Amino acid sequence: MSQPTSAARIPGAPTPVFSISPVVLPAPGRAVELQVRVSAPVTGSELPILLLSHGHGRSNHLSSLNGYAPLAHFLAAHGFVVIQPTHLDSKTLTLGPGDPDAPLYWRARAVDMKRILDQLDAIERAVPGIAGRLDRSRVAVLGHSMGGHTASLLLGARHKDLQDGTEVNLSEPRIKAGVLLAAPGRGDALSKFAADNYAFFSTIDFSRMTTPALVVAGDKDDSPHLTVAGADWHADPYFLSPGPKSLVTLFDAGHGLGGVSGYDVAETTDENPERVAAVQLLSWAYLRTALHPGDSAWQQAQDALTDAANPLGRVESK
Repeated sequence: MSQPTSAARIPGAPTPVFSISPVVLPAPGRAVELQVRVSAPVTGSELPILLLSHGHGRSNHLSSLNGYAPLAHFLAAHGFVVIQPTHLDSKTLTLGPGDPDAPLYWRARAVDMKRILDQLDAIERAVPGIAGRLDRSRVAVLGHSMGGHTASLLLGARHKDLQDGTEVNLSEPRIKAGVLLAAPGRGDALSKFAADNYAFFSTIDFSRMTTPALVVAGDKDDSPHLTVAGADWHADPYFLSPGPKSLVTLFDAGHGLGGVSGYDVAETTDENPERVAAVQLLSWAYLRTALHPGDSAWQQAQDALTDAANPLGRVESK
């Protein structure tokens, strides 16, 4: 079966990648210091920055700076400096339930990304291989599942505080584009479990998520523990937000989108290397064009995805 990357014309061969972890950043007021992994191509300059937010899965280390290697390595090999934090909901930290933001730490996750951008100088000192090579004017965010929710907040989605009803605005103007993979949708379609345990989801408002974004959803991602709306729920961040946005619906894809959270992950119910390759390509191409207007990468990736001989999904934009 042909790989969709063959039609994408990614410029040049993949560059060898180096990865450094943990880079420890001071985080006053946080339960623990913020640890990140930095992955970057060994060559190149003026490299865009990608913040990669992990999901809240069953495995211990996939939901940490050690997860999402298929995405982190591919995107670094094709020109991004990828920075992955371990958010406070990671099972590697085993924090207690006392924090009012627990168990998903939705606010702290977005704050983690802001801390990273605030401390790029410290990251460059800790990782000399990237010193002077970052293009700080080109910053993007990518997240899967709960990480997709984190990305949506940074791109402009809002919540209301459940205690006092005030609006919570965690948007980050330094981020110029984003990719939401299997992200949560609207708050009036929660399952009873989600409403009882993750009540903050009920207040999500995508109407001010104005930053350009790609939403990727699987048409078999029913997520019954989270929603009564079925797989369509994961497309809500596209339909309920203003443009410019694009939506990719991947055929026969479950929540793992083929296995984006790690190589050979047992919890991936829809393992499919070609689907992972499609997500890699689509994510790279969308961000490439969003950060370099006029670049043809995104159009080429759409053409590859919807090839009539073997369409892996469909695309719509607004």
